[in-house]
Amino acid sequence: MQTPDLSALTSLVLGSAFLLALVFGAILQRTHFCTMGAVSDVVNMGDWTRMRQWILAIGVAMIGFAALAYAGLVDPAKTIHSGNRFLWLSATVGGLMFGVGMVLASGCGSKTLVRVGSGNLKSLVVMFVMGWAGFATMKGITAVLRVQTVDRAAIELAGPANLPHVAASVLGLSPASATVLLGLLLGLVLVVWALRGADFLRAENLLAGVGVGAVVVAMWWVSGHLGHLAEHPETLEEVFLTTNSGRAEALSFVAPVSYMLDWFMFFSDKSKVLTLGIVTVFGVIAGSLLMALWTRSFRWEGFAGTEDLANHLVGALLMGVGGVTAMGCTIGQGLTGLSTLGLNSFVAFAAIVGGAVLGLKYQLWRLERMA
Repeated sequence: MQTPDLSALTSLVLGSAFLLALVFGAILQRTHFCTMGAVSDVVNMGDWTRMRQWILAIGVAMIGFAALAYAGLVDPAKTIHSGNRFLWLSATVGGLMFGVGMVLASGCGSKTLVRVGSGNLKSLVVMFVMGWAGFATMKGITAVLRVQTVDRAAIELAGPANLPHVAASVLGLSPASATVLLGLLLGLVLVVWALRGADFLRAENLLAGVGVGAVVVAMWWVSGHLGHLAEHPETLEEVFLTTNSGRAEALSFVAPVSYMLDWFMFFSDKSKVLTLGIVTVFGVIAGSLLMALWTRSFRWEGFAGTEDLANHLVGALLMGVGGVTAMGCTIGQGLTGLSTLGLNSFVAFAAIVGGAVLGLKYQLWRLERMA
């Protein structure tokens, strides 16, 4: 077997991830795809357009991941979402915190990066604070609190904590067959639901839903296939190149921002290297910047006052702590994780939506009280 050129392969994986993230950022900036905005539109105006964009993206990602699994290009048992611990309380508490936080901070992790690229200085502050809080929740003081509290309420399963393994044990199927069957079935249902009605079938909506979902699928291929080595030539162990977790990863935007800050702060430490998550942060910002310049929508924006600053700081803290506690954000769990049909992802997704609704109700209550 020919020994791979690790340096060239690593560069190829990182370059591919950056380009996909650049496309992702450009799509979000151009279409105004926003998960917080999707919930806000439903709650405040009864408009389901952006929510249907999100659901369409989830459906496309599910179908795509199932297709990759069927083709043997990605092993579902070796992704970051394939642990055997069902952390229901962590997903719930973290999801609620993240949902409230993204309302206060005017957008989730991905939207924050998109706004940074579009000239929003408020989002730049949110990005730094969210990254700092996220790192503290991975390895610092809030990490100790997380491990000693919510993480203890876990259900240890015999296999990966995902829907296919639960269904496989009930229906007598193999986990591989259940992954493909359920992924295609649930994904198709979501796609059909999102596409119903001629009013939704516009280029912007299709670009948002199909484009975002397709980028997630492509990132799974880059991480789980292109960057996968069954046997590292030096360690002789299986490895997924450039991932922080050592497993296949796709898009997520809390922990990667934390790793990006860590990389900047300890750049001279040779152990700090670029990873897939870090380059996706750069890619989303770059994609948004290019699209904003092309469409002439780039605008500098700052805080309106002290209260605006306080809201964004609290929101950023909640997103950083909540995103790590829930093991992902609206994209990391509410899209990437759901594509694998992970049980933690379903709980986190519901909790994030619930938290966003609570945050929006709180904002409405404050406005009514001030009036």
